[in-house]
Amino acid sequence: MTLFLLAYLGGVLTILSPCILPVLPFVFARADRPFLRGGLPMLIGMALTFALVATLASVAGGWAVAANQYARFAALALLALFGVALLVPSLAERFTAPLVALGAKLSGSASDGTVASSLLLGVATGLLWAPCAGPILGLILTGAALQGASAATSLLLAAYAAGAATSLAAALLVGGKLFAAMKRSLGLSEWLRRGLGALVLVAVAAIALGLDTGLLTQVSLAGTNRVEQGLLDRFNVASAPKTASPDASDDMLPVEGAMPALDGATQWLNSPPLMREALKGKVVLVDFWTYSCINCLRALPYVRAWADKYKDQGLVVIGVHAPEFAFEKNIANVEKAVRDLKVDYPVAIDNDYQIWRAFNNQYWPAHYFIDAEGRIRHHHFGEGDYDASERIIQLLLSQAGRKLKTADLVDVSATGAEAAADMARVKSPETYLGYARAENFVSPGGAARDTRHSYQASVNELNSWGLTGDWTVGRERAALDAPGGGIVYRFHARDLHLVLGPGIDGKPVRFRVTLDGKPPGADHGIDTDADGNGTVTGERLYQLIRQQGDIADRIFAIEFFDPGVRAYAFTFG
Repeated sequence: MTLFLLAYLGGVLTILSPCILPVLPFVFARADRPFLRGGLPMLIGMALTFALVATLASVAGGWAVAANQYARFAALALLALFGVALLVPSLAERFTAPLVALGAKLSGSASDGTVASSLLLGVATGLLWAPCAGPILGLILTGAALQGASAATSLLLAAYAAGAATSLAAALLVGGKLFAAMKRSLGLSEWLRRGLGALVLVAVAAIALGLDTGLLTQVSLAGTNRVEQGLLDRFNVASAPKTASPDASDDMLPVEGAMPALDGATQWLNSPPLMREALKGKVVLVDFWTYSCINCLRALPYVRAWADKYKDQGLVVIGVHAPEFAFEKNIANVEKAVRDLKVDYPVAIDNDYQIWRAFNNQYWPAHYFIDAEGRIRHHHFGEGDYDASERIIQLLLSQAGRKLKTADLVDVSATGAEAAADMARVKSPETYLGYARAENFVSPGGAARDTRHSYQASVNELNSWGLTGDWTVGRERAALDAPGGGIVYRFHARDLHLVLGPGIDGKPVRFRVTLDGKPPGADHGIDTDADGNGTVTGERLYQLIRQQGDIADRIFAIEFFDPGVRAYAFTFG
């Protein structure tokens, strides 16, 4: 219920975002008609169509996106005819081509305020509406992709669209009264009609040129994202699991349910398949992770230490590898990562997210603590609280009758990307380069989806970023089409990481990074040298910057000397 409320509030907040501007002319074109016959049906059609299209796009892959492009073309044509009819009614009557005549007829009936025509215009508007992907909508779409098609996915998207429709309805009711008052007092009916028609045509042109997902998204840098993130943080704090103190007792660890089965794994590494029934009598720690996730990497040293320290005292650690990106479904990639990261405990490959869904999980990393009777007694999401987590392991082992060799806690000294983040000085968020979840992209014209395009970028605002050179931007990553392309990002953090992979041919890709236009020197990461040079050799997270001194806003730039590189996401620490 909390997530549904957040989805609704996120939709309501879209009225404050510039990304709503392109659909406002279509909405206010109904302002002079009775709300129940004109505005309401249009908003219902818009909300339902957006929820349907977004559901298909999030769970069905590229074919749904391609199909929607054709529907967008048809919607643009319909709404353009509607705008012409508003602007020059006499011209609409002279159109003789069948398609134009149909559009004129629809436009004429829409002018009469019929429910069916308003609903049709709402459907067309829903096909065109592309709201800025803020934190709340991003959370819904990510969950949809991971959890698969479900009624919950559609209902969450419908709740988001309903929130937007609610705020638009309020604006329409107020605007409708103003519209009517102006007509009565000034006799401006015809000029208002023409003005609305012109605005509709401007909106159609803006959407056709991609300004709704380009320029307006850039304007939204300081828009509703902070408010949405604040809502998420507020609700997460309110619903966070209770943290156990060092003297945790049984009363603090209520039974959260039985441990779900693990038979959804497509493969096991470091172990034969482990069945739930065979684990009875053991204390089990289930760690949901994926190998390019920086939060997972920073928690990993503790998980490894617990597995090694308590393996002879009755603890079984199971890493459930649930991929975030497509390349993390490649078993060879995961096997290499497991070796490189020195993970020697059992790893269940959850490429189909069956174990993820069985636990009703939503986070990387996520730790579930299971007692010797097979009951979930605690969970912890994200990084941190390592001492409390280990105390819970000790408590569950003691309850199982295991004699602990020592009550001391593990002493972890992590290095490289696994080192703890300096969160007090991190002001930059995780940033995806694929258009499905991209935010704060400032290259002029926005992202040209799934097609090669030449980009330029100038980053002025904190957390703004852009591409330079020839790239093809896909749903989850950007691929470089020609040598010499790059990425620029204005960030504020000690560490900067970038998830990268070589091209389809697997050939290494050379690159160089700079800070404020200069080599990083002592501020280079483990995957670059002092001159900023590095090579992409595999699909993983690369630590490119680790600053040694004071932290301030810096401009990071990376230039690739070879084509083919695929860039997925920035993370900071």
